[in-house]
Amino acid sequence: MTDETSRRKNRDILITGFPSFVARKLVATIVEDEPDATLRLLVRPDFIDEADRQLQSMDAPRDRIQLMSGDVVALDLGLSGREYLELIANVTDIYHIASIWFLGVERDQAFEVNVLGARNILDTAYEMQQLERLNHFSTAFVAGDRSGVIMEDELSNDQSFRNAYEESKFEAEKGMREAMHHLPISVFRPSIIVGDSHSGEIDRMAGPYYLINAIVNMPSILPIPLPGKGDKPLNLVPIDFVCRAMHRISLRPDTASKTFHLCDPNPLSARNVFELVAHRAGRRAPVGLLPYRLTQLVMKFPYLERFTRNPRQFMDDFNQLTIYNSMNTLDALDGQNLCPPFPSYVDNLIEYIKVSELELEMPVGVEIMG
Repeated sequence: MTDETSRRKNRDILITGFPSFVARKLVATIVEDEPDATLRLLVRPDFIDEADRQLQSMDAPRDRIQLMSGDVVALDLGLSGREYLELIANVTDIYHIASIWFLGVERDQAFEVNVLGARNILDTAYEMQQLERLNHFSTAFVAGDRSGVIMEDELSNDQSFRNAYEESKFEAEKGMREAMHHLPISVFRPSIIVGDSHSGEIDRMAGPYYLINAIVNMPSILPIPLPGKGDKPLNLVPIDFVCRAMHRISLRPDTASKTFHLCDPNPLSARNVFELVAHRAGRRAPVGLLPYRLTQLVMKFPYLERFTRNPRQFMDDFNQLTIYNSMNTLDALDGQNLCPPFPSYVDNLIEYIKVSELELEMPVGVEIMG
């Protein structure tokens, strides 16, 4: 029996953040790969009905999945005494997904959910009698405004943060890394997550989808401005790669106390990404070389804003030369389940946008899960 097989057997798994998109895809991955695993899904009380509907649509084995009404920001995760005692006595693995990612979130709210929530998960993990791994879902954007090569074992490097989301995720990860001396923790940092590489599925448009949506759906007579030169890497990763890579890495006993960039090791430049989208969609390519500040003004024109909502934060990232080193990830995956190249799945992303009525980035609150 291999170490990975022994890690799989009879896992009792706590997942926070359900039914958010990432948590749903992770649950589907685990259900497919580990039919005998027990899953406990921590769900905020106001999302219980939606969580139940999502499980029904997934055709998940309900006899091995328990919905637990609670909240990561509450004492004992908002569970009853009996539920909490059962949790700490039996859970072997945690996937902490719950967070608020909306870029316009107030700082206090971001810190409550992302930082306090992570601390409460750590407090619970310290009490668990069978814990084998705590997997923390972070983000590559804990690097803030740093440029150049970012290593997986780096966190604090005098960076500044462009929003409360980046800063709060940095503080949450800092707490996790400090606890690595006492708990078996793995940290996962995805770059910009896009839809499923096979189905194109995504729950809503954010980040690069502002421009992809504009390219695919706007009248071709209107030129779409590309902010700046667009010659820096735009690191995109499909959600199915993120969840499968995180799951596979978490099963290895040698991946505790490590951090993993879930990134494309060979990203295209931003210009190449959007020119490829235009080419595959049969649309007009974005015009380039507009000064960044002028592009921000142009994006506020009423017709353009209807399709783009002036994605300032995404534009702030657009011309930053940042390269995420992913040696830990590549070593742990050992040549399997690697990130697919963007050209291999871009058609599926485009088709999903065409046939789906996706909403642009939603107001604060939608992604405060678990």
